[in-house]
Amino acid sequence: MSGCAAALLDDFRADLARITVPVLVVQGGQDRITPPQATGNRLPGPLRGARHVVIPGGQHAIIWTHADEVNQALLGFIGGFLPPR
Repeated sequence: MSGCAAALLDDFRADLARITVPVLVVQGGQDRITPPQATGNRLPGPLRGARHVVIPGGQHAIIWTHADEVNQALLGFIGGFLPPR
């Protein structure tokens, strides 16, 4: 079994509480590979202070299909850490 396939058997959920940096989770609302209700919607609990952005109508490859919306989410997230001008 390859390393990647073996990692699929591991449960990393307990490790989420050890993450101490700001986290942005961006995903498509119509993602059938990793649907928000099974993945991203669950992360803000274990990831303290995580921001979860769901792109309406977005499927699994939102970085290509909804690049403007993803970029806006990234800029908004990063902008929250920049000092005011």
